Amino acid sequence: MIKAKIVGAGGYGGVGLAELLTGHPDVEITALVAKENTGQPISAMYPHLEGFLDRVVAAPGTADADAPCDVVFMATPDRVGMTLAQAELDRGARIIDYSGDFRFNTPDAYADYAGRIGLDSTHLAGDLLPESVYGLTELHREEIASAHIVGNPGCFAVSCILGLAPAVKHQLVQPDSLICDSKTGVSGAGKKPGPAFHYPARYENMNAYRLTGHQHVCEIEREAGLLAGADLKVTFTAQVAPMTRGILTCIYGTLTNPISEQDIFDLYSEFYRDETFVRIYGGDAGIGTVHARGTNRCLLVVSVDERTNRLRIVSHIDNLLKGQAGSAVQNMNVMFGLPETAGLDRPGMYP
Repeated sequence: MIKAKIVGAGGYGGVGLAELLTGHPDVEITALVAKENTGQPISAMYPHLEGFLDRVVAAPGTADADAPCDVVFMATPDRVGMTLAQAELDRGARIIDYSGDFRFNTPDAYADYAGRIGLDSTHLAGDLLPESVYGLTELHREEIASAHIVGNPGCFAVSCILGLAPAVKHQLVQPDSLICDSKTGVSGAGKKPGPAFHYPARYENMNAYRLTGHQHVCEIEREAGLLAGADLKVTFTAQVAPMTRGILTCIYGTLTNPISEQDIFDLYSEFYRDETFVRIYGGDAGIGTVHARGTNRCLLVVSVDERTNRLRIVSHIDNLLKGQAGSAVQNMNVMFGLPETAGLDRPGMYP
């Protein structure tokens, strides 16, 4: 059994991992670490885990928190993972980090990301950045398999990159025409309450935010550019929708040459032919965020607006699963040579 530690076990990302790993056939959760609600079972904080996971949450720096394990999930905010990574590597663990700490391979690339969200641009473990691998499994499976540090992708980035990848790889769209319009559920803001996420402020209300530059754009442009073999710029708009979980991203790009919707559908289907967690649908499919909820799947609806000669891809994911905990478990499976679907091969919830 793989021994797993979850740091940041009390947040949505941590409990999402706990839910998945309790049903994983090859994993034993040996430590739960958090700053709050320590000394009590995690099931006291999340009663739905009672009988499935009753392990006591340990405080940072305690013997339980520092015990060696095989894999450490850093379900933590930015700049936490970079302070803990070296010690965990020294204890023999492999690391999967939720934040932006290890999504980039150079200090300059990290600084660009950090500056967009007002963080210190100095990476505290810069010597580890060249070792890190970007954790979008569908595009970096081979590198992830041998990695000791994986930077889990941002939730918006997952929905955008998977939707863009075949189009930019095959140069179907004009590189200066790319638009990603994304809407997310309120859980994307995390567990801690704030005035903007108080129920009366969110109910029947939608708004765009970080219009001056969202941090996930760094990932989207880099990955799309690698696929295209050229620098790409993307107009990205993030919006909060009055729902708990899910991301819907509408992707637009002007077609380089006229092409039928069927041909686009066939190209996308071929690109993702061997990907269990990516599903392709035609433009008339009745797919919505509810159909991705509770799954590690990305559901892509392919459409061509012949009148304007534009490609339109509608990408659906669960922001807490494929956008977070599900991708982390998928990466772990690849890192340890397990079936990629282990602990993840399950339907969602409907309605």
